[in-house]
Amino acid sequence: MKKTISFAILHFGVAFTVAYLLTGELLTASLIALIEPAVNTVAFYFHDLGWHKLKPKHSLQAKTSSFAVVHFSVAFLLSGELLTGGVMAMIEPAINTVVFFFHERLWRARSQQLALA
Repeated sequence: MKKTISFAILHFGVAFTVAYLLTGELLTASLIALIEPAVNTVAFYFHDLGWHKLKPKHSLQAKTSSFAVVHFSVAFLLSGELLTGGVMAMIEPAINTVVFFFHERLWRARSQQLALA
């Protein structure tokens, strides 16, 4: 759960920043930043859980790509206004895909250090 919470914090920050830059409205950006990452945090948890249960021998890049598809889908489905929502659905998941990759990389390194200790 700690892993999910740490990703959620990063995700909220990215969502708010992108939404504010697109809309220029604090309230709209705040609402988007609360709803979209909350739904994607739940999706992240189940994606991560499913990934570990299946124990695929795929790379971190494959895991990142599969979550990117989930993330884009949620961002687009939750968007309100078509143009802003479409742009949000393209930009925010793209940034969070990069954040997800480095989050996973850091989390794995941390787990390996704890295992050696």
